[in-house]
Amino acid sequence: MTQPTQSTDPGPPGSFLAEIKDALTTRAALLVLGVLALQLAFITSYIGAFHHPKPSGIPLAVAAPSAPLAQRTAQQLDGLAGEPLDTRVATNEVDAVRLVQNRDVDGALVVDPEGTTDRLLVAGGAGAALSQAIEEVVGLAEKSRGRTVRVTDVAPSAAGDGRGLSSFYLVVGWCVGGYLCAAILAISAGARPANSARAVIRLGALLAYAIVAGLLGAVIAGPVLDALPGSLMGLWGLGTLVVFAVGAITLAFQGLAGVVGIGLAILLVVVLGNPSAGGAYPYPLLPPFWSTIGPALPPGAGTYAARSIAYFKGNGAGTPMLVLAAWAVAGSAVTIACAVFRKGRPGAAVGSGLPDDSPAVARFADDGTPGR
Repeated sequence: MTQPTQSTDPGPPGSFLAEIKDALTTRAALLVLGVLALQLAFITSYIGAFHHPKPSGIPLAVAAPSAPLAQRTAQQLDGLAGEPLDTRVATNEVDAVRLVQNRDVDGALVVDPEGTTDRLLVAGGAGAALSQAIEEVVGLAEKSRGRTVRVTDVAPSAAGDGRGLSSFYLVVGWCVGGYLCAAILAISAGARPANSARAVIRLGALLAYAIVAGLLGAVIAGPVLDALPGSLMGLWGLGTLVVFAVGAITLAFQGLAGVVGIGLAILLVVVLGNPSAGGAYPYPLLPPFWSTIGPALPPGAGTYAARSIAYFKGNGAGTPMLVLAAWAVAGSAVTIACAVFRKGRPGAAVGSGLPDDSPAVARFADDGTPGR
């Protein structure tokens, strides 16, 4: 007597089992795994960056009436356990103030040899966490020498800018707009542009959006909410550059990897870029990995430049703006290059978001009927 064999038939068409097998494709499973990996990377990156802020190498100027006294004090501060400070000698108090306001250093200690109270200069506009860390480190060092400090904020944050975070949140908003705009362009017209002309059109649409988004963001943060002082035109230009750079990066990733490119853009800008941006904790308080990559990514470059425009008369904004410009140029170039060297029939994937060689795309290109 023969044993009955187990059926591998998924069931009649339209059955629940058949629908499951049709819905849970290999591509869908891989995308879900990609989302899981992105989620875990998000958790790891944010907790890793923020769970244990520790001052390291904070640039600090030391000024005193005599050069030997300034050098001796600087050496003592450099020798603190854990090397929380990186000191340099200023010529005098005026020079120390200039160094702080030019963003060459994050703070300055002005030594008074005729008394026991020295003056500590900080810049609240660079971030409350950073100025507080300087006060704590220098205060403890001075106490160990039998001295005290009197703190003066030479670049204070605005009354409406709680803990100096408005610049960071403004840039985060601009970044979100940049990659969402690029993602919507992909959803509405296919992840990969059909040809170089379409790529240029997408970049043009992104630029128009960036100009509007940059202006409105600057107006909200400045005149409307009175959170950020400084040049409205400067913030507008920065916002335009941030939005366009992030959007161009997203378009470039989409040109290289299709709809998966949106996830890659989120990985770069959100997962890696936001915690390393120096928002909640400026660079000297972040672990080495995040403090190293932060200045090279759009959120970090944008946040540093926004604070420079708002509180330091634009001092120190040049290098971050060049970083953003480099991302914008690179993203635009890759987007156009992907369209120029794209394989497959021109126009095949427009509006589908599917790979060029999929049967559904081929059917769409042949008879204009969307495939299943």
